[in-house]
Amino acid sequence: MKKFILMIALALVVTPALAQPPMVDPNKRDEDLTKAEAEVRITEWQNKVNAMQSELDGLTNETNQLNTQMAQLMNDVKKCNDDIYALLGATEQSVRDFRERLGRIESRVREISRMSDDQLGPVMPEVDQLEGQLNAMRREKLALLPEFYNKIIDIAREINAIRTRAKGNTSTYTVGTWAKDRDCLWNIAGKESIYNDPMMWPKIYVANTDQIRNPDLIYPGQVLKVPPSGPKSDEELRAERLYYRRKRMATRRVSTERAQQVEQQEAGSGNKK
Repeated sequence: MKKFILMIALALVVTPALAQPPMVDPNKRDEDLTKAEAEVRITEWQNKVNAMQSELDGLTNETNQLNTQMAQLMNDVKKCNDDIYALLGATEQSVRDFRERLGRIESRVREISRMSDDQLGPVMPEVDQLEGQLNAMRREKLALLPEFYNKIIDIAREINAIRTRAKGNTSTYTVGTWAKDRDCLWNIAGKESIYNDPMMWPKIYVANTDQIRNPDLIYPGQVLKVPPSGPKSDEELRAERLYYRRKRMATRRVSTERAQQVEQQEAGSGNKK
């Protein structure tokens, strides 16, 4: 009887131990495993796969929820933009066109800003044109959109930085006397050491409007800024046209006054028929 009870107790102790899966050396190669060890390893990997699949399912559900929220936010943003466009009298197409125009200006300004200081002189007329285009866009209602407002300001700052660099290359010329040097803006621009072209006088005039009010009047001792050589800018061309327009008007006025004086003299002498 005692022997029977001992055998039962031993069975109860051994059976749980036998029920435990054998431990498998993680460094042991698959081809060296026994059948039991292989089954254990397969079970371990299956458990890991199941755990990862469960985690993936959870992440997928979370992603779907976030996508739903994102879609709602995009709809809200679109509605907000539509309301803003309505206030500005704009459409999605007009906004795209504005974006493309501004992008072209921004791209070219950045190309110019990467040029060396010596290369800036010839492209400054183009910089003037780009600034004019930017200022025209700034006056459009679409410039008030947050997408464009700060970008326009940044481009304007970059253009100012280019101008500052270009001005750093500006030389000077001290005006001599008319009797000795025959100095006027026309003759100064025609000097070989300046532009070798008298027609470029508006460049010197525009650069010195702080001290020259009339292009025909400069004085000995004046130190004039001489911009780098290059085509005339829009501002310089406007100054040139205005100068010649005023000269023509003054010539007509003088001719008219002289004609009136002649008529008055003839009337006074009784010679007028």
